[in-house]
Amino acid sequence: MSASTKLSTSVKALSYLASTHPTPHNSAHIAEQIGTNASKLRRIMSLLTKNDIVKSTQGISGGFLLNKHPKDLHLQEIYCAIEDRKAFHLDVNKKSGRGKNINLTFNEYFLNLFADIQVDIENKMKKINLLSIMKQTGIKSLFK
Repeated sequence: MSASTKLSTSVKALSYLASTHPTPHNSAHIAEQIGTNASKLRRIMSLLTKNDIVKSTQGISGGFLLNKHPKDLHLQEIYCAIEDRKAFHLDVNKKSGRGKNINLTFNEYFLNLFADIQVDIENKMKKINLLSIMKQTGIKSLFK
């Protein structure tokens, strides 16, 4: 699953949990509601649980619950919880040869450029919370 798909799936699942709070839901139910694969969603929910964004309850009526108020949950926190690499991962050419010096110069340029872009993206994501996304998409939060 690509970074953008994982992030949008996470936001959809978290929005659903906020809109139905405090009722817990299992991953199969959430997946059906947001239109995604239950197996892929389980992996995402596991990462969100490990990062204390959601909590899991046991039992017949158990499932996932949003662990933070949507206004306190920022896109950057969600992104960092589900991603193991940066948005702009650059695989540079490390081959040697006659063009080695020019390759190193270009590699350094692009590594620095993408590092700067990554910082800009994460700073922007810190300013966007789940509640604002929900409001813009017409979803009402029941989180108290």
